[in-house]
Amino acid sequence: MSAPDLKAKVRALPDKPGVYLMKDRLGQIIYVGKAKSLKRRVASYFIRSRAAVAQPKIRALIDLIYDFDIIEVRSEPEALLLEGKLIKEWKPRYNTDFIDDKRFLLVRVDLASELPRFALTRLRKEDTARYFGPFPHSGMLRKTLAQMRRQFGVLLGDARPQPLPDGRWQLYDDVRADLYGHENLLTAQAYRARVEAAASFLEGKSREWLASLRAEMQTAAAAQEYEKAAELRDVVFALEKTLLKTRHFERAPDVFRTDTVALESLREVLHLPALPARMECFDISHISGTFVVASMVHFHDGRPDKNEYRRFQIRSFIGNDDFRAMEEVVGRRYQRLTHEEKSLPDLIVSRAPRPLRFHRAPARRRSREDRRGRRLRPEARRRAFRLPASQGQQRVVSDEYSPAPAHSPAPSPYSFSFSASS
Repeated sequence: MSAPDLKAKVRALPDKPGVYLMKDRLGQIIYVGKAKSLKRRVASYFIRSRAAVAQPKIRALIDLIYDFDIIEVRSEPEALLLEGKLIKEWKPRYNTDFIDDKRFLLVRVDLASELPRFALTRLRKEDTARYFGPFPHSGMLRKTLAQMRRQFGVLLGDARPQPLPDGRWQLYDDVRADLYGHENLLTAQAYRARVEAAASFLEGKSREWLASLRAEMQTAAAAQEYEKAAELRDVVFALEKTLLKTRHFERAPDVFRTDTVALESLREVLHLPALPARMECFDISHISGTFVVASMVHFHDGRPDKNEYRRFQIRSFIGNDDFRAMEEVVGRRYQRLTHEEKSLPDLIVSRAPRPLRFHRAPARRRSREDRRGRRLRPEARRRAFRLPASQGQQRVVSDEYSPAPAHSPAPSPYSFSFSASS
């Protein structure tokens, strides 16, 4: 597979907003970024002067870039929303923002409530509430809601209205009743009319308020009331940013389907007869030889299948022996699959470190500089095993350190033998 001509791809990029994805030689996405101009932003990664002065993390990223893909969007807020979604989905190793579960803000209006309030949330639930958003600019959104409270007389999430004996409601019992300039005592039906007007504005259907604010701003500027004009300008800017329409990206575009490329590269490296569509990986962990557990992750078509993840407790012995622990959990896993007549994975990856053998230099008089001792380097080797021919063409790869001489442990009841391949 020939390397892509990155310079030609950069020259063909559009001068439009969008999201770009940097990939390594295996086709894995290692960085996701957004850009106001895809052409200028992506080209900046291949400028030698930038690579020379960039931080070590950026230099390492640039050295790993083998190819890239882009997705055009209509505006910068859309690029921000799509960038966050893709980072959460792919978790590239060189991205630090959006890797947690934090989401963009939504506005929630609970229509089942007698007095619906406009509250902020980050999770969209399956309920009777009405949701607006997501909104990429949280500061602008909060300012917009504050202005909507003044303009339409609606309640926000911090309000605590009180019912009155005559069936009406008191929205505020403090100075806010006079500050916002709306009727404070009203019926639920009258308040719902306010909610409908505010919701219509938040959907972008009603622009009269924005037009009146712009006219008021021009009037203040003509009268040389610059502080008032600047305040109105900030309000208009916040409202326009909030109402800027963005698309919802529920599924990743097809351009991200690079799993087949990565699987093909893995097949070539390991000399497999077919693509490893189903993979299972094992690892052992403990705390100073105690609380020994094993974990298994499962991949289907190159994507994690968390429903198939497993965790094992070690049953056959007590102590710190990672190799025996790996023998037990691998044996238990595939004994069970065989007993249940289920298919085995195409590729099994395990890491089973044994006690390390250290090689020391011949004894000699130590100098003052190395009195504390030398750093010892363990010899590592990689071995590959094949399952018996009756189980198909599965392949097991393990990282294993050369063992120190020791007595052989008792046979494990969970043994599941592999025949070594040259």
